[in-house]
Amino acid sequence: MNAPVDVSFFARAAKPLTSYRPYWAKRFGTAKFLPMSRAEMEQLGWDSCDIILVTGDAYVDHPSFGMAVIGRTLEAQGFRVGIIAQPDWQSADPFKALGKPNLFWGVTAGNMDSMINRYTADRKIRSDDAYTPGDIGGKRPDRAAIVYSQRCREAYKDVPIILGGIEGSLRRIAHYDYWSDKVRRSIVVDAKCDLLLYGNAERALVEVAHRLAAREPVEQITDVRGTAFVRRSDDETGKGWFEIDSTSVDEPGRVEAHINPYMTTSEQAAAQGSTCSKENGTLDAEAGAAAAAEPNPAIRPMLFVANPALKAKLKVPPRDRSVIRLPSYEQVKSDPVLYAHANRVLHLETNPGNARALVQAHGEGVTARDVWINPPPIPLTTAEMDYVFDLSYARGPHPSYADENGSHDGATKIPAWEMIRFSVNIMRGCFGGCTFCSITEHEGRIIQSRSEDSIIQEIEDIRDKVSGFTGTISDLGGPTANMYRLGCKSPEIEAACRKPSCVYPGICSNLGTNHDPLIKIYRRGRALKGIKKILIGSGLRYDLAVKSPEYVKELVQHHVGGYLKIAPEHTEQGPLTKMMKPGIGSYDKFKQMFEKFSEEAGKKQFLIPYFIAAHPGTSDEDMMNLAIWLKKNGFRADQVQTFYPSPMATATAMYHSNKNPLRKITRDSEGVDIVRGEKRRRLHKAFLRYHDPNNWPLLRDALKAMGRADLIGNGKHHLIPTFQPLTDGGYQSARRKNSTPGGAKAGTAAVASKPSQGVALKSTQPQKGRMLTQHTGLPPRVTGSAKPSAGRKGR
Repeated sequence: MNAPVDVSFFARAAKPLTSYRPYWAKRFGTAKFLPMSRAEMEQLGWDSCDIILVTGDAYVDHPSFGMAVIGRTLEAQGFRVGIIAQPDWQSADPFKALGKPNLFWGVTAGNMDSMINRYTADRKIRSDDAYTPGDIGGKRPDRAAIVYSQRCREAYKDVPIILGGIEGSLRRIAHYDYWSDKVRRSIVVDAKCDLLLYGNAERALVEVAHRLAAREPVEQITDVRGTAFVRRSDDETGKGWFEIDSTSVDEPGRVEAHINPYMTTSEQAAAQGSTCSKENGTLDAEAGAAAAAEPNPAIRPMLFVANPALKAKLKVPPRDRSVIRLPSYEQVKSDPVLYAHANRVLHLETNPGNARALVQAHGEGVTARDVWINPPPIPLTTAEMDYVFDLSYARGPHPSYADENGSHDGATKIPAWEMIRFSVNIMRGCFGGCTFCSITEHEGRIIQSRSEDSIIQEIEDIRDKVSGFTGTISDLGGPTANMYRLGCKSPEIEAACRKPSCVYPGICSNLGTNHDPLIKIYRRGRALKGIKKILIGSGLRYDLAVKSPEYVKELVQHHVGGYLKIAPEHTEQGPLTKMMKPGIGSYDKFKQMFEKFSEEAGKKQFLIPYFIAAHPGTSDEDMMNLAIWLKKNGFRADQVQTFYPSPMATATAMYHSNKNPLRKITRDSEGVDIVRGEKRRRLHKAFLRYHDPNNWPLLRDALKAMGRADLIGNGKHHLIPTFQPLTDGGYQSARRKNSTPGGAKAGTAAVASKPSQGVALKSTQPQKGRMLTQHTGLPPRVTGSAKPSAGRKGR
């Protein structure tokens, strides 16, 4: 153990992955690649597949691709697993390519949500797909999980369908769909799957696979954590649960009857069972005065006596037998306030230590059925993480994608694989709780870390076995670069906590922030023979990093390839409070440490901050202030991100309901300023790209309307100039080929340099195998995926 208290070693009350008896087909051994054709099955000696996985991604046998992890995990349990990758969904025939699966279909849209993969934040169709050979778009349908499930059912209707992946995980309850601008039903209902497995589902999937192999009907598998399914109201398996009604928010109080203007005062009193006549009132007053003069011996002080029957402690229904009934689909569809309330309840029930089951009704009358969502899965232990990541991955794309030379580096290159080709995933989960992100709802907030030896072994395997490796590891990370082995100091507190974030509004006093285990891995990794450099490409949580100056020093002086990306997301408190992100002061503190340690190492390195435009809670003034901050600090962003309302995210609930689910939802609870409409979203994006002449007319009009015409001028203290050069109105991203320019456009892009330096670097055309940064003109990042260009010395 590398730390006094290490969340990675907490005991987990779950059956270990390695404790199951292997299925009989274990005798066939391990396949170099999971088969994608009947010919490959015959070479392995298989007559059929026990499980067939259908995915919207190309099959890359690498632990960063979910389908490979699931396939290899099931294979290690003894099952024969086949893969159908990116099938033609126009008919069911491609789904019959491997024959009928003996146990079940495993269906996923892929590593990305198919709608986010297909459409931009402005709902425009992308022309590329990083998970497809050749970066070609259109190889998967919209709402792929639903379409694939329907085709699987059409191919072999009696085979159970187990749905999983990020698309299913984030649609497990009724959810707002940004692309159709309406609330859609749970994907369990639309896909008609038998079971939905949400999150990283190795534990649940292994249990379900063995139970199906034991011939247990899939309808009876209703007790597995991390699963969702449809249950009818008359289902006997749903009996014996304590149901907590949470289908409404604040109820109206007593409503007083309207006063009849045609009734006298006496008549009104009589209607209410009383009297208010003056005569009676006088007599009552005289009688009361006489009675007050003589004390009544029958009147005694009231004495409260404890009821012995109630002395026992109030019994609360056990959480493992409690289920919370959310507002029904019909309710949240028609009432945005109830939608926000349901979203809040769901996010409060994400801790595996105390989460309760959830149920949401879909339909009415004879069509009524409940979508039942079991509590989240128990996180994997360090030993189980090692087991999963140490399986026999080929670490490359399936041979069927290779070109005529047997290579994957040409026209058949898969960009997503190229990005992680020489990277190592060291952990899962995130306790940041950013409202625009859904990692917590998918992977959970409890960090699941691999052991140091397992990580070092994978680095050595990359060095020794992966072709094209030049000595640079492109990343040691995960959802967040520096949460390795961080977590709650106490298992009891961890199990009881219901906070959505461990680092907002400040870092929790119960959170361990010891970076020593991570520092040790960095140093041990870069000391390996044949390893020239280890870069950190995952996003850095800088408010945690500043708690360990030694970590920042190690990171800055040895693991930054010219620039380091971090994500303050904004500078103003309005949007930051809705994002649950720290203030810009944390960024400034980290920046000082970054520059100090860079200078000590004699390196000129850059911080690359990322920002979001049009996030809920962002006003026009907030974006203006952010633009002023960008200019003051010398940033000219080439790549900017407009808020993308992804399913089930808290910020998406804000976008749809105009309410803040971070607080208790009532009819009169806090409202949120929402950026809607193309014009306002364009304005917020234009503030981030204040330096683009195409945005200047829009910004001038906006600044004048805001009463800030003083920011228009030709001085250094002005935001935009008064003159307007000739432009074609186009914009072409240096990184994405799907952006559509207005015409031939030439120009330059400046970098993150101080205005006083007066440095302007010409932008270069993107080179094959190289990725430009968000702020063009900075040195391309060395990932080890491409050889240095001729005549250029390696860095």
